[in-house]
Amino acid sequence: MEASCHSDPSTRKSHHSDKIKNNLVSRLNRIEGQIRGVKGLIEKDTYCDDVLNQIAAIQSALNSVGKILLEGHMKSCVIERLQEGDHEVVDELLITINKLMK
Repeated sequence: MEASCHSDPSTRKSHHSDKIKNNLVSRLNRIEGQIRGVKGLIEKDTYCDDVLNQIAAIQSALNSVGKILLEGHMKSCVIERLQEGDHEVVDELLITINKLMK
């Protein structure tokens, strides 16, 4: 699979292997199910602490997806763009990391 990490947003693509993509999709499907489960808990007036614990689990699962994506991004796109002399990628990455850490 040929991919490009150039700074032009209209041409940017990821470098994910099929294995990584399948892993991420699987994780996101589980998260989607967890979110539907929380909705059901709220509809059934489940005790708030139990709902909050489920929300914490969802947030942790989303953070795991983000970590996998961030690692892949740094090992492919960021390195590639730095090697091409595009140092703006560092500022872009810092902005993204700040958003993830909110």
